[in-house]
Amino acid sequence: MRDFISSSAYFGLALSVGAYILGSILRRRFNYAVFNPLLLAVVLIISLLSLCGIPYKSYDHGAKYLSYFLTPATVCLALPLYRQRGLLKEYAAAILCGIAAGVAASAASIFVIARCWGLSRTVYVTLLPKSITTAIGMGVSAEAGGIVTITVVSIIATGILGNIVAEPVMKIFRITDPVAKGLAIGASAHAIGTVKALEMGEVEGAMSSLAVAVAGLATVLAVPLAAGLY
Repeated sequence: MRDFISSSAYFGLALSVGAYILGSILRRRFNYAVFNPLLLAVVLIISLLSLCGIPYKSYDHGAKYLSYFLTPATVCLALPLYRQRGLLKEYAAAILCGIAAGVAASAASIFVIARCWGLSRTVYVTLLPKSITTAIGMGVSAEAGGIVTITVVSIIATGILGNIVAEPVMKIFRITDPVAKGLAIGASAHAIGTVKALEMGEVEGAMSSLAVAVAGLATVLAVPLAAGLY
């Protein structure tokens, strides 16, 4: 039975979707920030594969199809952005400065961590794209000579953490402006964080979507420069 399930072309796909749906149900039921659907799905999938002794390759055989939706899903973030285009024009300079500051802070934090912990250059460039969406970060990491699989893990971990702590951080620092909220979330927690921004409001979601796109482009340009400093 185990061999039949794990050899199915749709096993990984069905398991991923099912785990995420279950995570979403638990999130709505208990309403705790730490019950992030993506985090719960990851834990559930890893636990099931480990307990049943199913190889990752068998899971990935079907789950890999989900990665094809990364780019279309990112493009769909343009919808709230289009709806808030008037706000974009009004705060264009402040928005660009805010995103640039977010990208610079992300790169600087990785540089400091790498220096303090004595990380190798390969690990350093691997972590540089941690705050941009996976669709862009994978290419940036590969081009810089990083380890793409670790880059993906760092991107997902960053997004989940940002999604969980976004609201508490905004409350602690008393950030109430929807534009500032959206930019901060998008520039630091990319598409996964944007899910939380959209829950906060359409303006927050639009600004977060913009930050994801612009921060991604800025990181593509900044990574070669940052890599040269290490």
